[in-house]
Amino acid sequence: MNVLLSLGFVLTWSSGFIGAKLGADEAAAVTTLMWRFLPLALVLGAVAATAGRRWWRGLSLRDAGRQIVVGVLSQSGYLLTVYYAIQLGVSSGTTALIDGTQPLVAGALAGPLLRQYVTARQWLGLCLGVAGVAVVTTADAAAVTGVAGWAYLIPFLGMLALVAATFVESRSPAPVEPMAALTVHCATSAVIFTALAAATGGTAPPAAPSFWLAIAWLVGLSTFGGYGLYWIVLRRRGLTQVNTLMFLMAPVTAVWGALMFGEPFGVRTVLGLALGLAAVVVVQRGAAGRRRTPAARYS
Repeated sequence: MNVLLSLGFVLTWSSGFIGAKLGADEAAAVTTLMWRFLPLALVLGAVAATAGRRWWRGLSLRDAGRQIVVGVLSQSGYLLTVYYAIQLGVSSGTTALIDGTQPLVAGALAGPLLRQYVTARQWLGLCLGVAGVAVVTTADAAAVTGVAGWAYLIPFLGMLALVAATFVESRSPAPVEPMAALTVHCATSAVIFTALAAATGGTAPPAAPSFWLAIAWLVGLSTFGGYGLYWIVLRRRGLTQVNTLMFLMAPVTAVWGALMFGEPFGVRTVLGLALGLAAVVVVQRGAAGRRRTPAARYS
């Protein structure tokens, strides 16, 4: 089950970069994000008020406030930077590369903030993962022309927002029902993106059917799939393990982009994918070994 969850998480999270590129061809980032979250928030809100009332049992105002903060960081802040960077011309592969540095940042901060210290073997895996995503996207980043240098800092800010959201959620004293958390996050994002779209005059959606195809893609695969599985895998497998899977996003996005958009795919991509897979194996074995040690001590 854990393997299937991890595989589903990697594929559906990677779909977000592809969906962002689909949407960027039709509308501004805030317009796409508004129409991604506004209908979704209305549907989730209606379900929460009727069949989903049990989601809210035991949820305090403090818990709800924490989930609003998580939603602002992990959805609004993170997604706006990803979409805006792609709108400015940063390729999906390069955006995925910058996003892929999240595990190294989270791993470095996990010790002092959460007391989840990373072993030497896990650090080796983290470094392998960084090397893998760098190999995959270096050639792509060098080939892009006409993009301002500061545009590459935008997804980096989004990565930091997602890291912050992960730590806020991890420090929560009690787990929140996943559907309740998703409803709060989506409602928060709907309010923020609707306000931004209204302020910039971008509330009207394009008439092109391809725009609504991109919206359906983002809601179905990226929100319910990638975003939902992110928190499920985080709770089941821990911070270091779920973040290690992030190393696979850049190679998978590169493969997907090659198949869907005809983007370059060569030896570098294959090598990067292999390094990413090696990173996952090394980190997972390191974590498994650390879990077995206490049991052996008391047997």
